[in-house]
Amino acid sequence: MIWATARDNSLLRTKPACAKDLSAQFASQERHLRTPTHILSLTTRMILQVRPAAHGFLQRWKERARRIPDPELRRQALASIETKTFHCEGGALCGLLAGDFYREAIQFIVAYQTISDYLDNLCDRSTSQDPEDFRALHEAMLHALTPEAPPADYYRFRREQDDGGYLAELAQTCQTILDGLPEYRRVAPSIRELARLYADLQVHKHVRPDEREPRLKKWFDGYRPILPEMTWYEFAASTGSTLGIFCMVSQLLRKQGAAPIVEPIRKAYFPWVQGLHILLDYLIDQEEDRRGGDLNFCSYYENHERLIHRFGHFYNMAHASVAGLPDAKFHHLIISGLLSIYLSDQKVSRQKDVRAIAGKLLALGGAETFFFYLHCRVYHRLS
Repeated sequence: MIWATARDNSLLRTKPACAKDLSAQFASQERHLRTPTHILSLTTRMILQVRPAAHGFLQRWKERARRIPDPELRRQALASIETKTFHCEGGALCGLLAGDFYREAIQFIVAYQTISDYLDNLCDRSTSQDPEDFRALHEAMLHALTPEAPPADYYRFRREQDDGGYLAELAQTCQTILDGLPEYRRVAPSIRELARLYADLQVHKHVRPDEREPRLKKWFDGYRPILPEMTWYEFAASTGSTLGIFCMVSQLLRKQGAAPIVEPIRKAYFPWVQGLHILLDYLIDQEEDRRGGDLNFCSYYENHERLIHRFGHFYNMAHASVAGLPDAKFHHLIISGLLSIYLSDQKVSRQKDVRAIAGKLLALGGAETFFFYLHCRVYHRLS
């Protein structure tokens, strides 16, 4: 079951189609919803479809998190939802790639992103700095992408243990949706590859401060021969996004015969689109990370001019990398939307240096991005 265990009957009424139901729908349903191709259609569907669906699923997980027995795990689970809602909102835009199955896509995206945000909280504000602990926790993200995988003891290396099945249920939600996709197992290795990179990053960047940089540089050295020219911290940023996974799953949900598109999406999103995404995330979090003593990749640029230059390079390469994909206009909108969503965040206005950088970065996107930026500023203030 997606939303409930046997002990949680109150949520049974809201479960989505099971795997068999989804397969039947793929075979019979005529699909009508087109993928947005311009800002007006994207923002309209963001307001009318994406946000209500994402918030509905998040509210259910919030109610579920309130019943976590361990007080520290419960606190971190609730905090991850309350303070990082916009991660799910932004990621859920990728669900529009699923056409008529956008709700199933958003349900997957919200569950998977909630795992990511919850585990990030557990590692950032951890009671341990044990890499084995972080690796065990992030097994949940790989299991969520492996329908046949049974739940594991994800907390086996930490003091806090009893989440009442919360993390396993999040993973099971994703598993059930993926299990209904006829072509999923054929392309699962491409999707899980991005998840493995994500998990590696979380392990390396959350260990003791004196170990972080050496581990990240050594990790980068293993991939450097197959990467375009970039620094170790830009590579690390490129592994820290879930957008590629969301787009690949949404494409599979959209229609049968989508498997050949999955690997091109992975190659298009990693490293450039995902790198831009996470570098923007770190850009607006600089003050917060300084206070918390957390690693911030933007701090490694030698000056603002170099940072702006490299952001511009990632932005241009991101657009070039998606140009050959089906629904390329939608993917271009996602890239422009990244600038708009992050640079309109209220954190930007509180940081003088970031405010100046944001103005220069917005100019990269032109009038269309600026229109989306204005929309997002209003959206942030109403949220």
